[in-house]
Amino acid sequence: MKSKRIRFWDFVKPKEIQSTIMAAFSLISIFIMLAMGFVMYNQFLFVTREENVQNTQKLIEQTGKSLEDYLVSMRQISDTAYYNAIKESDFSRENPDIQVKLNLLYEANKDKLRSIALYNNYGSLMMAEPVANQKENVDVTSQSWFEQAMNKKENMHFSTPHIQNLFDDGTQHYYWVISLSRAVEITTSGVVQTGVLLVDMDFSSISWMMKQINDSQNGQYYYLCDSSGEIIYHPRQIQISEGIYKENAVVNGGYEEGVYDEIFDGGRRKVVVDTISYTGWKLIGVIPYESSFTHGMINIQYFVVLLMLLTFMMIVVVNRIVSVRISRPIMKLNDSVKEYEAGEKPEIYIGGSLEIRHLGYSIQKSYEQIDTLMKEIVIEQNERRKSELDALQSQINPHFLYNALDSIIWMIEGERNDEASFMISQLAKLFRISLSKGRTVITVREELQHARSYMNIQKIRYKNTFSVDFQVDPSIEDCCTVKLILQPILENAINYGVSSMDDCGEIIVSGKRDNGNIILAVEDNGLGMSEEEAALVLTDSNRVHKKGSGVGLVNVNNRIKILFGKEYGLTVESEPDEGTRVSICIPEVSYTEENRKKLEEGNIFSIEDTGEIKRQGDSHEK
Repeated sequence: MKSKRIRFWDFVKPKEIQSTIMAAFSLISIFIMLAMGFVMYNQFLFVTREENVQNTQKLIEQTGKSLEDYLVSMRQISDTAYYNAIKESDFSRENPDIQVKLNLLYEANKDKLRSIALYNNYGSLMMAEPVANQKENVDVTSQSWFEQAMNKKENMHFSTPHIQNLFDDGTQHYYWVISLSRAVEITTSGVVQTGVLLVDMDFSSISWMMKQINDSQNGQYYYLCDSSGEIIYHPRQIQISEGIYKENAVVNGGYEEGVYDEIFDGGRRKVVVDTISYTGWKLIGVIPYESSFTHGMINIQYFVVLLMLLTFMMIVVVNRIVSVRISRPIMKLNDSVKEYEAGEKPEIYIGGSLEIRHLGYSIQKSYEQIDTLMKEIVIEQNERRKSELDALQSQINPHFLYNALDSIIWMIEGERNDEASFMISQLAKLFRISLSKGRTVITVREELQHARSYMNIQKIRYKNTFSVDFQVDPSIEDCCTVKLILQPILENAINYGVSSMDDCGEIIVSGKRDNGNIILAVEDNGLGMSEEEAALVLTDSNRVHKKGSGVGLVNVNNRIKILFGKEYGLTVESEPDEGTRVSICIPEVSYTEENRKKLEEGNIFSIEDTGEIKRQGDSHEK
């Protein structure tokens, strides 16, 4: 009896494949119930979303209407000031009625206004209410509200919020205002000239309206921006200014009125947009999915999970027995697979139902393919390692390092400590720039410093048998370049140009601007080469010399073309006994962190793009 129980337990004892089959049957059994629960949950969620969006739309429409009414009232104030006080008056005579009318208008609306001011076309203040002293050295004509009014005289112009900086009221307070400006006709001695009427409305009124609707506790919020995406009001304005919080205002400001789905800053949300008349401002409501739409759905989620657990527990016993009977052929197939994993070469079990036999055939074929792929992977990894080693060898010439260290040793032994110290410092600068924190793109200044350090070391090694002169335009030093492009050229100039000359070798390193490009050149007065040999320098990648750096001009030329484009790279000019000139052509791209990352990520800039990139870089520097 005991043995029978053991055999039965062994029969029904779940194993890995059996558990999988049990789980599959369980999922099938509860699929309908889960599907119904899913449909009900999502239907309820959909209704909640639609109701939330509709409520948001109504609130935005009401708030937008209030903002429009407020802006209309400001337009009416501007119209009243212009047509009732300014247009009908002649400013050549003292007319206190104008000031009185403006004063009455201001007093009637001072809860909304900060000031009313009239300027002529030269930017001179003609009158203001309340009467205050204009600040010294204020150039009114350069301010945006004045320029907009003068450029588009037929329109009224609403500015974005800014601090009023025109008048000094003696309180040392700063007031946030929105300026409404318009071009007006000013009559002086019967002559009509153009002026600007400025109405500064208190921003606190708009801020109060927006604060009234930003009282939600579920993550929903509302903000105001213009059509270009410049934020007028945001409940998290301080966090945005400090870079702690981001807002998709530029994109949202370009939306037409309606409801939009978007993904921003890793989160999905709905955006409701309403346009404010007269200004083109956008009142935007943001409804995050994670907080707003799932609010109040926790109980339904608990119900669905509990129902799933109860259903699964009810069918788990039946599924165990069924899974064992179905999995027996699969278990035999699994045993043969385990033998294969142990390093043996067994015959893969092929038996049972049609599906199981097909699985056995597939596994057998898969193992054959795996053996083939493993061999290919080994070959690929070996090639990759070889490439990595070649790349490392292309950056550093070990012979140069050994020779430099040997030179330092005999300097120290000869008690030439100052020269040894100088050579060590130059070697440190050389390798500091060579490493450059893993960057591929550095400034021209750093590349030139690397070249100077290299030449200082070489001059000591060669006992100053040649001279080096750097003639570089300082204005190009803050531009981008590929790292380590001058050293291989300088090394070739020494080894094949001036090393065999006695105290008469000259090497000139120059750099200048040329039609949106930067030209770096290395010129020597050495032995030179024939035209045919010069043509092979940049085309024959297998051309390796005993004295070379291992990098080669081909490598330098290819790196420049990969980074900047095919239109850039090296050119070689040489004549026998006349010397050699190697020129480097790269685009003039100002060095900024943004431009460096773009280049290192493989974003090639065309010639047409470099002008805009340069301007962007100049703006960063300012």
